[in-house]
Amino acid sequence: LLGPSGCGKTTLLRIIAGLETPDSGSIHFHGADATARQVREREVGFVFQHYALFRHMTVFENVAFGLRVRPKETRPTDAEIKRRVHELLELVQLDWLADRYPPQLSGGQRQRIALARALAVEPKVLLLDEPFGALDAKVRKELRRWLRRLHDELHITSIFVTHDQEEALEVSDRVVVINKGQIEQIGSPQEVYDHPVSPFVYQFLGNVNQFYSQIHQGEANIGGVGLKINAHYDTKHSAGLAYVRLHDIEIHKVRNGEAPAFEAVIHYIHAIGPLVRLELQRADDHDSNKTDLIEAELTQERFRELGLSQGENVFVYPRNVRVFLNQAIPRDIA
Repeated sequence: LLGPSGCGKTTLLRIIAGLETPDSGSIHFHGADATARQVREREVGFVFQHYALFRHMTVFENVAFGLRVRPKETRPTDAEIKRRVHELLELVQLDWLADRYPPQLSGGQRQRIALARALAVEPKVLLLDEPFGALDAKVRKELRRWLRRLHDELHITSIFVTHDQEEALEVSDRVVVINKGQIEQIGSPQEVYDHPVSPFVYQFLGNVNQFYSQIHQGEANIGGVGLKINAHYDTKHSAGLAYVRLHDIEIHKVRNGEAPAFEAVIHYIHAIGPLVRLELQRADDHDSNKTDLIEAELTQERFRELGLSQGENVFVYPRNVRVFLNQAIPRDIA
């Protein structure tokens, strides 16, 4: 479940868990209506952002907790609990920490213990509410790769809440993009990235340039430059928004044949690791506040090859232009 803060992701997760009641609609687990089931009857595992481990219990006892509090008739024996806990600790590669306490663990280790505890009760559905949100970037990246491998091994239906686009695209089989309590799009990571169905999805899944345009018979006119868009061939003189991702902007120092291009001036150059991000202002845009800048991303190699510098005039060639007709620019991207 991917969307900005406050869009309803966690509320939906809590409804699935039985911690909130839906105003309408129903929840189905494996084809069976579970809307009226109590939390315990739903057999879900829940992993929160802030670990929620018991500080006074060892790692072993934290993982065993869900098994020990089961009703007597369904509670495993002590021997079964011990076997199950050590099995899970081996699964999350932390069996050697069984006798430690949560304050003695790193953030990444605590979150893996929280996941082992959620798995101990053998849930039918695993719910994860921004489980890596409190961790630093390097640990987050390592853990999401680890979680993806773990999921492939266990084959438990898992619902993962995040507002991090890269995280969603990396760990999921299917992405549900949510905005203001409404589902905007459902699809594979590749599908929602390559074929966004709305301006919101386009903007939320990565940095984009957006332009007001006039659409006429398969062409978007932006500031007097006509760009082929391979769509809307029957549309005539209609307003729309055109979107181009930063890596779909080509930069040349001289005009490249007859292909349509913007003339622009480089205002800022930002080196970001292996990439260089350029901020450019179109020659036809005379706004002194420079609010309508074009952004482009180049590899360091391409940037050095071109020998670009701040204040230089260049030609900008947009590729893969996507147009949405009669749209206002979304202002609610959080």
